Amino acid sequence: MNKGEYAAMKSLLQEDKCRYPNTKMPAFQKLWRRAQMGGVLRLIYKPLFVAVRELKCIDMSVETNIGGGFYIGHGSCFTINSHAVIGRNCSIHKGALIGRENRGKRRGAPVIGNEVWIGINAVIVGNVHIGNDVLIAPNSYVNFDVPDHSIVIGNPAVIKHCDHATEGYINNKVDV
Repeated sequence: MNKGEYAAMKSLLQEDKCRYPNTKMPAFQKLWRRAQMGGVLRLIYKPLFVAVRELKCIDMSVETNIGGGFYIGHGSCFTINSHAVIGRNCSIHKGALIGRENRGKRRGAPVIGNEVWIGINAVIVGNVHIGNDVLIAPNSYVNFDVPDHSIVIGNPAVIKHCDHATEGYINNKVDV
């Protein structure tokens, strides 16, 4: 990893920390970002990341591509497929699953935009695109594309348009 890549990864860690102004950022998240930095740091932090990941029931790879300002609510028990892509200022909560479909017309992993709030036990699967400023309500099942400025509710899920859908849900945002 060159100096520019290292600086970019360090910047992502700092952006994530900004989302936790009154509480500590989960140790798991710090280890994950440091393991992504590569080189000697990767050798040191990846085994620690794996140990904490197992302890906290988190299924997520060091290779997962997530933008800055990532917020983990309730700090445990969620799954993010290593092929998923998640934008900036996104929040995920306990029991959420961002998964890959291995067959059919939606084969692949989700691409999630900026400022997306993913509620407790929400499921997003397949090669779907979730727009910017989207709130996915707890216990919702999403296997279809979702446009910007939407709230997704239920199973089967229903999309409701809402300007500023995540207002009041995503706080302490980093610049997009």
